Amino acid sequence: MNTKTLDTSTNPIQGWDPEDPEKWDSKIAWKTLWITTVSLTIAFCTWYMVSAIAPRLNDIGFDLSAAQLYWLAAIPGLAGGLLRLAYMFLPPIIGTRKMVAISTLLMLVPMVGWYFAIQNPATPFSVLLLLSFTTGIGGGVFSGYMPSTGYFFPKAKAGTALGIQAGIGNFGVSLIQLIGPWIIGFGLLGTTFLPAQETSYGPIHLHNIAIIMIPWAIATAVVAWWQLKDVPITANFAEQFDIFSNKNTWILTLVYLMTFGAFSGFAAQLALLINNVYGNNSVFAGQEGLPAGVTFAFLGPLIGSATRVLAGPLCDRFGGAIWTFIAGIGMTIGTAVATVFLRPTSPSEFWPFLWAMLAVFFFAGIGNAGTFKQMPMILPPRQAGGVIGWTAGIAAFGPFLVGVMLTAMSPFVFFIGCTVFFAACTVLTWIYYARPNAPFPG
Repeated sequence: MNTKTLDTSTNPIQGWDPEDPEKWDSKIAWKTLWITTVSLTIAFCTWYMVSAIAPRLNDIGFDLSAAQLYWLAAIPGLAGGLLRLAYMFLPPIIGTRKMVAISTLLMLVPMVGWYFAIQNPATPFSVLLLLSFTTGIGGGVFSGYMPSTGYFFPKAKAGTALGIQAGIGNFGVSLIQLIGPWIIGFGLLGTTFLPAQETSYGPIHLHNIAIIMIPWAIATAVVAWWQLKDVPITANFAEQFDIFSNKNTWILTLVYLMTFGAFSGFAAQLALLINNVYGNNSVFAGQEGLPAGVTFAFLGPLIGSATRVLAGPLCDRFGGAIWTFIAGIGMTIGTAVATVFLRPTSPSEFWPFLWAMLAVFFFAGIGNAGTFKQMPMILPPRQAGGVIGWTAGIAAFGPFLVGVMLTAMSPFVFFIGCTVFFAACTVLTWIYYARPNAPFPG
């Protein structure tokens, strides 16, 4: 039995045990959750900054092909996935305080880099690719933040806590895509001395998208360093590799690739996909009233983020597995319907396509909450943290995988493949987790 008394005046906190009410401080847990969530929201804004910028680069004088634009929006996914595989090891090694504060400051690098690159249409494509890679820091932190937050809450509250953090953090995807079209209309943060970029529809300040989060990042880093503390969960690199001997690690990786991989991948590429299938880059180019991807791109991430937050308490009450299963069914059907409208003969087919995609985002949010509820229930705390980090790392390749696939094959063929994959993952969820007498209910 753990006989240590709780001492919150030290760092790391001494005697911390969320499953023992006498050795858990809810105020510290919730304070950690909110500070980390603010940082995570800024991180997702950083990660998806390119998805808000890329569709307008050619408007301001760049000369990039459709494939190059897909690559720019895909590279953050590659970087985010790789960095998540590193971040998954950090919580028990360097602790919450240093990880959150330092990571938030590192997000300034891609912000400042893109700020300068946008102002010069002669910036080489290789430099743009490098800057896209640096935004991956915003995706990478997820695999450190989420396991860290899991350390602060008992299992009974883990679904709600992780749902809130991931859902609000995911809102950063929608936030940067939503405010982007607005903030480019005027000078921002003392940059009014810079000339606007001329376009066929009037002058814009596209560089504003890159710097809107700078003050918030600095303030959040200061607050994180000042207010956060660590808990006494430690492990070296070698000890953390034991997660790979558990078959649940691999099954949950596939399932989370379905839910968050689809959420992140479709969110990064939806604006370009709309432009290329229904917009000014499509077979309908030149017609009036065609949809612009940047107008609709924020809707999917907004819906998926909201459902992730709302599904957290439901997963705590009814279990994560059944909601993950329901999400898989919904995603499979939604993707199959969207596929039907990827060989359009009329621009009017855009609306059923959009509704089908929004359904996919809706159910992806539920699935994201469900899987993250399952992990702490199925695995012990440290392993659960490692599996959360690992699965999140693999799923973060979603933007990269979707972007690469869309450059290698038609959207129609790609969506057929997605439908089959989602159906297979849904079957796995039922067999191992959701059915009556499942071997690993959670």
